[in-house]
Amino acid sequence: MSKPPVKEFRMGLIKATIWENQTKHGVKYTTTLTRLFKNGESWVESSRFGRDDLPLISKVSDQAHTWIFSKQQGE
Repeated sequence: MSKPPVKEFRMGLIKATIWENQTKHGVKYTTTLTRLFKNGESWVESSRFGRDDLPLISKVSDQAHTWIFSKQQGE
């Protein structure tokens, strides 16, 4: 069973998900950027983005960076 993400930022259908990983050098964070879309009755995530998604990618990436940076400053 995988651990849940520690934080998510979402704007519309664009999402930045932050994962926390314990290493021998301390806590490290990784980020996944995805676009949600509906395929029939199911919601699916994709890592492919269209032109109009890019401004939202920029915004959620900045939010994720700020959150990670503030967490690492507190360590």
